[in-house]
Order: sequence, then C-alpha cells, then structure tokens
Amino acid sequence: MFNIALAQDAPAAPAAGGMGSIIGFLPIILIFVVLYFLMILPQQRRQKKHNEMLKALKRGDRVVLSSGIHGIITTVRDSTFIVKVADSTEIEVDRGSVGARIGGQ
Repeated sequence: MFNIALAQDAPAAPAAGGMGSIIGFLPIILIFVVLYFLMILPQQRRQKKHNEMLKALKRGDRVVLSSGIHGIITTVRDSTFIVKVADSTEIEVDRGSVGARIGGQ
C-alpha cells in the first residue's frame, strides 16, 4: 500500500529560463515599492517640512527643543540659536535641536 505512493513519479521541474525567474522576483520588487511609499517617502516629506520650519525661525519665536525644553529665541546665528528658557537663563542650541515651533510673539 505504501509502496504505491512511493513509486509515483515526482512532478517534472519547470524549464529553466526567462519568464519564470522574473516572476519569482516580482513579489520582492513589489515589497520594496510598497516599503518606499509607506515608509521612506513620508519620512522625506516630514524632514523637508522640518527643515523649512528651521529656516523660517526668527527672534521671538517660541520653540520646543528635542530635549523637551521650552523657550523663546532671542538671537539667531548661522548654525545656532540663543534660547531664553527662564528670566535670567539663556542657552545656545544647535539649529537641529529645535523640535517644534509653538508660535511667534
């Protein structure tokens, strides 16, 4: 009884060549396309919007630093800001450390 199952021939292997290999890579290519549109493209848009916000910052803008510190920009320099965080406390921060703009005064 078991000998009959073992005696059956294995199905023939598909012929090697052109179209079969392309179809085999199609799911992988599709995954990369979906990954690009769902993850990479939105991140690039957020980064562009953040860079535009950093370029538009000016004296008097209220900001939140990436460390969570809130303050008001008192001086704008080429690559840094002076941010007032308390009555007599000002700190110099890198442009990239500004996380968000709250509003202007």
